[in-house]
Amino acid sequence: MIVVLTGGTGGAKLIEGLAAEIDPAELTIICNTGDDCVLHGLHISPDIDTITYTLAGLIDDAKGWGIKGDTFTTLEQLGRLGADTWFKLGDKDLATHIRRTGLLSERVRLSQVTGHICRALGIKAAVLPMSDDRVETRLRAGDKELTFQEYFVKERWQPMVRKVYYAGVVKSKPAPGVLNALGSASGIVVCPSNPVTSIGPILAVPGIRDALKETSATVVGVSPIIGASAISGPAHKLMSASGWEASALGVARAYADYLDVFVIAHEDQSLKAGIEELNIRAVTADIRMNSPADKQRLARELLALIRK
Repeated sequence: MIVVLTGGTGGAKLIEGLAAEIDPAELTIICNTGDDCVLHGLHISPDIDTITYTLAGLIDDAKGWGIKGDTFTTLEQLGRLGADTWFKLGDKDLATHIRRTGLLSERVRLSQVTGHICRALGIKAAVLPMSDDRVETRLRAGDKELTFQEYFVKERWQPMVRKVYYAGVVKSKPAPGVLNALGSASGIVVCPSNPVTSIGPILAVPGIRDALKETSATVVGVSPIIGASAISGPAHKLMSASGWEASALGVARAYADYLDVFVIAHEDQSLKAGIEELNIRAVTADIRMNSPADKQRLARELLALIRK
């Protein structure tokens, strides 16, 4: 079994490649839920949804989120009625959130809800939230405090962030199956996701980081940064705000206590020595995933590193 830690569009791309290279039933995916939010009275789990839509073949590849061919009639009507519409929710996408919210209102746990939705969409991989408990990534920018979605979508990640923290994480517990998956995995992949707001919340759930340090499986990570900038999104900005160098070396330092192998871009060849001083094997590769062939090629390279 291959276990994957993920959040965001970079993770979804790599998971698409992995699911094409091995039986998806051999994949267990642990998703960030620090981005979860409630809008229009609905519980939205953006990272879980991006993964489930990807595995179900429904993802809008052009956007990297949402359902391909979706319409936005409900959102347009909400706008006419005076509701905020900065968070784009398609009509088919809304069905997922309505179903999730209904089940949660019946006291069904998020992990169970996610399993129900995956089965309904014909997904063979196990998709697990990092926790069934509410954990919320929050950012302090100037005199404002923002949720991740407010920062990323509404403000288009322009505010200068001073601090990032995970509200509620101290009292949270890993979702059922998470620790068992990490302990029994044949290999673990840390996706090229934002280290602060995608992977960071997962690692902050008590017990998960320790399980990564204790596992006998090879843990392979992929850098989300090339040079001094993220492949996509604000990872480089948020790393700097969190006191980490915005580079592949900075990411390696953040993951150094549990990572065995780190895959970085060819352009960052000069950082290999510094990464290997952390007792992490550094491997260079083409880590951009611009096509299905790219995704599968990178997945094959990671699986080969795990099997060595």
